[in-house]
Amino acid sequence: MLKRQPLFPHVIEINHQAGHIIGSNVYLIYDGDQWMLIDIGYSDTVEEIIDLIREMDFPLSQCQTIMATHADVDHIQGLAKAKQTLRTSATAHPLAAAALRRGDRLFSFAEIPAQNIDMELAPIEIEHEINEGDRLRVGSLELDVWLTPGHSNCQLCLRMGDLLFSGDNVFRDGCVGAIDAHHGSDLPAFVRSLQRIRASDAQWLLPSHGPYFRKDDRLLDAVITRLQRYQHMADFGTCAAEWPLMDQWEQELMAGKRPK
Repeated sequence: MLKRQPLFPHVIEINHQAGHIIGSNVYLIYDGDQWMLIDIGYSDTVEEIIDLIREMDFPLSQCQTIMATHADVDHIQGLAKAKQTLRTSATAHPLAAAALRRGDRLFSFAEIPAQNIDMELAPIEIEHEINEGDRLRVGSLELDVWLTPGHSNCQLCLRMGDLLFSGDNVFRDGCVGAIDAHHGSDLPAFVRSLQRIRASDAQWLLPSHGPYFRKDDRLLDAVITRLQRYQHMADFGTCAAEWPLMDQWEQELMAGKRPK
């Protein structure tokens, strides 16, 4: 039996347990023999993850569900394979569920022709849909579901006590999940989601990539300010709310202003 190395009581992160990076963060939440996973990662890492879970002496038959924080391929490509092996269900937001059921490779970033990205993503059945205000239960544990759109229109977080499983909202270095129009990114919604995290009394953020970290309000303030600027920058194309330079140019044209 492999010694369990929980980050917090009832919480194991698979990369941390393995001592090396396997892929996106995969959280195992457990109470007694009952357990669930938050995300699963790519197909080619599923066997390593399940072997690790077996070595930690978790009964494979007691996996309550695999919850997808959102529909990105790096979080869910292995979902069908893991479901079959564990004989468990999948849980996601309705928008993520719809994309996964149709095997939407563009929405999930499995296919990005301009960058020669072309990954397999067969349709995946999602048995349970969850949304803002719902709760997931594992044994005696309860996890509150937050809908935090911005990076994706279906991004979910889970709150458990002082912990917030924060998805791709923000990382320890102040980076955020990719902002992309094809992905359903929404800058004003992203700002509101980060403001919600900032206003919460959660003590620790457990993101979908990289190390967990103590919630730092100064870091979040800086990230929020940056994304507020993004709303007015052409860099973010149709995700931006406006481009003030165009209004300035129109005023200059109407005034007959010429270059100096």
